[in-house]
Parts: sequence; C-alpha cells; structure tokens
Amino acid sequence: MELLPLLIAILTAGLFAGFLGGLFGIGGGIVIVPALYFAFGFFDIADIVRIKVAVATSLATIIVTSLRSLSAHSRKGAVDFDFLRVWAPWIAVGAIFGGSLARYVDADWMIAIFAIGAAIIGLQKLFFPISDQSKKQEIAAGPPPKGIIPITLASLIGTLSSLMGIGGGVMGVVVLTAYRKTIHQAVATASGFGVAIALPGTIAMGLAGRDAEGLPPFSMGFVNIPGFVLIALMTFITAPIGAKTAHALPQKLLNRIFSLYLIFTALLLMREVLT
Repeated sequence: MELLPLLIAILTAGLFAGFLGGLFGIGGGIVIVPALYFAFGFFDIADIVRIKVAVATSLATIIVTSLRSLSAHSRKGAVDFDFLRVWAPWIAVGAIFGGSLARYVDADWMIAIFAIGAAIIGLQKLFFPISDQSKKQEIAAGPPPKGIIPITLASLIGTLSSLMGIGGGVMGVVVLTAYRKTIHQAVATASGFGVAIALPGTIAMGLAGRDAEGLPPFSMGFVNIPGFVLIALMTFITAPIGAKTAHALPQKLLNRIFSLYLIFTALLLMREVLT
C-alpha cells in the first residue's frame, strides 16, 4: 500500500467532511465515518476492518471538536453541568462497552448499524425537526433525572454512538429536548456527551483492534493516527467555509438537503452490506 495516495484520500475526506459539517451545522462522525469509509475503499484495506477504522478514527477527532465546543458553550453559560455529572459516567460506560464490542461485531453489522442510524436521523430531521423551545419555556427546573430509565438511556447513547463513531449531538439533543431543555441548552450540554463518548470510546477501540490484521499504516488498534491528524486539521479549515456558505442559504432547504444526504448515504452503505 502506497502511503501518499492514502494520505491524499484522507485529506480529501477531511475537506469533504469539514465543509459538509459546517454547511449543515452538524459534523462529527455522521459525516466523517462515511467519508473515511469510502476513501479507504480505494486501497487494499481489509473489508473486515475498514468500517471499524473509520468509526474509531472518527471518534478520535470528536475528542478535539467536543472539547472545543464544550468550552465555547460553557463560556456562554449554556451547559447544564448538573445534568452532565449525572449522565456522563453512564454514557462513558456505554461508550467503553460499544468500543470493546467492535472487536467482536462483524463489519457488515457495524455498517448496518451506522446505515440504520443515519437513516433514522435523516428521517427524523426531515419529518420531525426539533423546534426551538427557547421562547416557550425556561430551562427545566429541579435536579437532573435519575433512576433506571435515565441510566439506560445514557448507556444506550454511549454504546450506539461509539459503535457509529458519532458524538453526543445527534442523540443527545433529542433526549435533552425531551427533558424540556431549550434547543440551545440541549446542543451545549450534548457537546459534553461527545467528550464522554469519544475519549473512552477511542481508547476502547484502540485496545479492541490492537492485534487486528489488514489495518492501514500507523494505526493504534482501530485508530488510524494520520487519519485522526489530517481529518481534524481539514475539518478545522473547511468547517468555517461550510458555515459561511450555510448563512447564504435558507435553513429549511439546508435541513432537507442534509436529511436526503443522510438517507442516500444510508442506502449506499446498506448496498455495501447486501452486495
């Protein structure tokens, strides 16, 4: 395997993922994983590890983006740290479990999990978009929810997110708005979910793939180090360009396009499983 063409493919995937993330206002793994997966497809990276490397490398990049996002939201006072203190440990437990499962889950199943998750997210954003509740209510009063249902929800968010290589924004915002957080508070607090998912999930996937065969060069388990560095760099450069472009387009149109993009990506990935 020639390293230079692989690095160029990763750079291209990072440019693509960063621009789309900025354009649609949601980045992370939901864009990075398919971009990396299809980029790796041009090289002789074993099919049994390709999706796992894409997922693990995506999780590694989310460590950086989630910390930056959490810090920015925290300065604005929008993060519910009481909620995070209760939920984050269980999210982390789920992320470790999901990352460890990657060692045993068949690659086709991991592709199917991502595809189904992407399709559900696309359909939800297309037909059941989350409205901004900031004009209707203040932040939910009282202590954060505890008990078996919140513990189960937090663990599921961690497990599914780590298996998909995504941060906390996608599932977290839905759950937090269901607990009567405003959309801005939900987005801010969900950035903390991303940290609780990405850091332990990355470590777990690194350990899970430590003796895997067919990995790309310079990988630590399923985490590809050049992929992590280049994707993080490219998304940092191109996300602002995508965000600037987004301001010139109608928000409803962007939401529909992103929904269709997710559904189309899900169909492409399911085709990979079925053929």
